[in-house]
Amino acid sequence: MEHAPAWLVSSLIYLAAAVVAVPLSKALGLGSIIGYLIAGVVIGPWGVGLVSNVQDVLHFAEFGVVLMLFLVGLELEPKRLWALRRPIFGWGAAQVLLCAVVIAGLALLLAVPWRWAAVGAMGLALSSTAIALQVMNERSMLRTSSGQSAFSILLFQDVAAIPILALVPLLGVATSVDAGEGTSMALNALKIVGVIALIVLGGRLAVRPALRWIARSRTPEIFTAASLLLVVAIAALMLWVGMSMALGAFLAGVLLAESEFKHELEADIEPFKGLLLGLFFIAVGMSVDFGALLRQPGALVALLVGFMAVKLAVIHALSLAMGMPRQDRPVFTLLLAQGGEFAFVVFQAAAGAKVFSNDVASLLIGAVALSMLLTPLALVFFDKFVLPRLAAHGKMRMAEIDTAQDAPIIIAGFGRYGQIVARVLMANGMRTTVLDHDAERIESARAFGYRVFYGDATRLDLLRLAGAAQARAIVVAVDDVASTNRIVDAVQANFAQTALVVRVRDLTHAFDMLDRGVTAFDRELFDASLRSARRVLDALNVAPADAHHIVQSFHDHNVELMHASHRVRHDRSQLIAVAKQSRADLEQQMTQDRELLAHTRTHADVLADEFGLPPAAQPNVPHNIDKSR
Repeated sequence: MEHAPAWLVSSLIYLAAAVVAVPLSKALGLGSIIGYLIAGVVIGPWGVGLVSNVQDVLHFAEFGVVLMLFLVGLELEPKRLWALRRPIFGWGAAQVLLCAVVIAGLALLLAVPWRWAAVGAMGLALSSTAIALQVMNERSMLRTSSGQSAFSILLFQDVAAIPILALVPLLGVATSVDAGEGTSMALNALKIVGVIALIVLGGRLAVRPALRWIARSRTPEIFTAASLLLVVAIAALMLWVGMSMALGAFLAGVLLAESEFKHELEADIEPFKGLLLGLFFIAVGMSVDFGALLRQPGALVALLVGFMAVKLAVIHALSLAMGMPRQDRPVFTLLLAQGGEFAFVVFQAAAGAKVFSNDVASLLIGAVALSMLLTPLALVFFDKFVLPRLAAHGKMRMAEIDTAQDAPIIIAGFGRYGQIVARVLMANGMRTTVLDHDAERIESARAFGYRVFYGDATRLDLLRLAGAAQARAIVVAVDDVASTNRIVDAVQANFAQTALVVRVRDLTHAFDMLDRGVTAFDRELFDASLRSARRVLDALNVAPADAHHIVQSFHDHNVELMHASHRVRHDRSQLIAVAKQSRADLEQQMTQDRELLAHTRTHADVLADEFGLPPAAQPNVPHNIDKSR
């Protein structure tokens, strides 16, 4: 392959390393992140040496973090982000400041120069957004209170990285700020404000109309290109003014969270995000400087253990102050105790500004990279060894699956929806295996005599242990759209013989199921709403048979509308046209039904007069019944 282009050789190496290492790591129960990191170590300069341009790869792969923050932003509507403002600037600021102050104080006590201590402490106080969010996604933590707290702190760190990078040149040995530099800083501040305003206004006024125009072309690959162009353009703008690319992408995601293209953008960007995040973790593995470890093993180990111990203590104290549930504190603490990807940038900038030498920068970067490698391993160790011991001693009352189950029915989720399904089946003597990952809910269910296992049903290994390979039916009753979709995907890919019965949140979620070929699903509020409508008709003295006919007709019509809308859901103009035509058809059908019922009643009265029978009850169908969908 000596004539092959360099990019082709590199692509072959990265893909081969990932394809071999990640499945092997997951088979060993270590998770995908460890697989990527180990693959990076193996192919990097201190492994077999297949790749040497580590920094170039790291800069390119950082775009995976940018895409991830954009997708996280799409899940947060502006009002939800506004609700998180206090955790972001309260607990987030407390974490960064406390960790930085304690680490800097200890460094000064060890006679470290104050510039080294200040920059080192600020960089080490930051955590890895990429690893933390990936782990929280895998564990379905993002929508929990603990996940939201961790996310708020990570978001503040992304914001804090900007002033930290601005401070680094000012701490350089040869730096002096003259009038010209002051003017330059003022202009840069104006550029930052202008770019943020452009993103906010552009997201509201320009991006949505542009996406609608592109969607009308009915060319999926162009819409995918437009999605990537949007994120790349925002990242470039933020980089131009010296700000965090990931933060800009997150802001853009928030602004588009309420748009009709939210799910389409997620579906288009998710595959690129996954690949680039994997490449990012591979690059982190390659960047571990084992040369620094060999030159100063004692200093590197002391630095690694020292800064992680400080962060563990501070973050655990914060989790107590937040009132976080006991079972969530260990994972929350471990996720934020590691170093972060922004530390690489801070330390490289500090070396360039002569704050400290390249050797010191290599030592700090090596410690951060090792912490990122150790954190997923620590989480695996906690899950496999610490958590069972705590459960055995009664410190965490979680029923965990420790032997394979063989019940014919698996129910994922034991909330208000899953409980009703489970009670119906259990009352009829049907054996079920119930899974839930809310420890408090499990404890409550066990108090009432229900046997519920602790675990996240999105994990394939847990589904296998629960007996999915032999189960006849799996009921997906979790209260989270993303988790539901992941469970359905896992079951379809690995347990095709099993019937799926799925709880869906709304019409958009129903479309997700139809895309996957799943038809046995129920919208969680649809049937309950129809029953309420039936009660209203009863209160208006509508004849029971007529009320049943009205509700059933609406039900059947709405199911037809769902399938018709699914076929044109990517074309807004057609979707609106289908909805309007459906409403008109429903009104016409209901009018015809009322006329037919009235004619039937009149004919019945004629017969009653002829044969001396009591008159038939007249239909009391109000003409102002709400016909909206």
